Amino acid sequence: MFSNKEDKKPRAEDSGSTSSIGKGTTIQGDIVTSGNISVEGEVKGNVNCQAKVALGSSSYVEGKVVADNAIIAGEIQGSIEVGELLTLKPTAVIHGDITTNKLIVEAGATFNGSCRMGVSVSDDLSYTDEPEPAEEIVDEYSTTPGSESESSEETETQSRTL
Repeated sequence: MFSNKEDKKPRAEDSGSTSSIGKGTTIQGDIVTSGNISVEGEVKGNVNCQAKVALGSSSYVEGKVVADNAIIAGEIQGSIEVGELLTLKPTAVIHGDITTNKLIVEAGATFNGSCRMGVSVSDDLSYTDEPEPAEEIVDEYSTTPGSESESSEETETQSRTL
């Protein structure tokens, strides 16, 4: 009657589904998948995968890549967040920050950015890319109307008295 049976959901990796974006194909927009994804083409948007991402040597991604595991052989212009293992193949070119638990960089791979690793990022991974609140930018040199003339008059007065 009251059992402690766990409701086991099949892991995305075990679902057997693999989406593929072939060479010569360009996707404009975000990709969200619970299964594996293989990219040989171009993606101008974020790739959010709850399983494994494989970017081939002809692939190009302009956006954020989020996955449990990833093998990168192509080029990424954006950040990468991988919960488990990230492998950079010799043809990989990364222009962005990496956050991963484990990292393998093969000889020849290029990485320009910062790297945070050895932490469990699985809990921090957001498979949906919600916009972050914008920071308020305050111009420290801006003046309120009328204050500019007052400050310049004060400066002139101070320089005369010195």
